[in-house]
Amino acid sequence: MFQSLRYSNIALRLSLAVVFFWFGIDKFFHPEYWVNAWVPQSISLFAADFKIRPIDIIYVSGVFEILVGTSLATNIFIVLFSSLAVLFLGGIIFFNGFSEILIRDIGLMGALLSLIFWPRQRYHQ
Repeated sequence: MFQSLRYSNIALRLSLAVVFFWFGIDKFFHPEYWVNAWVPQSISLFAADFKIRPIDIIYVSGVFEILVGTSLATNIFIVLFSSLAVLFLGGIIFFNGFSEILIRDIGLMGALLSLIFWPRQRYHQ
């Protein structure tokens, strides 16, 4: 049983890492697409008050997604980065409303939550 838990954890982490790497890296190759398709006008206007361009929001979210992917791939700070990613995805859902992205993000949030609550091996001395 514990061996299957280990393998399923690795499969879940690495598959999620690929997703976060893919989206994070793509934000640097196609930033204009991400600005036009995913940054709500209300966020752009709010950020403009602080002299932040919408493309800067895309770059910061790209760096964040790459950090999440790195955490998942290396199994370092899993709970921290998974928790931050759940909040990040929740923000996307909140600001973008109901769409096909909502369904994708709910699935990603469920997978991240399973990693947050994954049983940890305890070492007793």
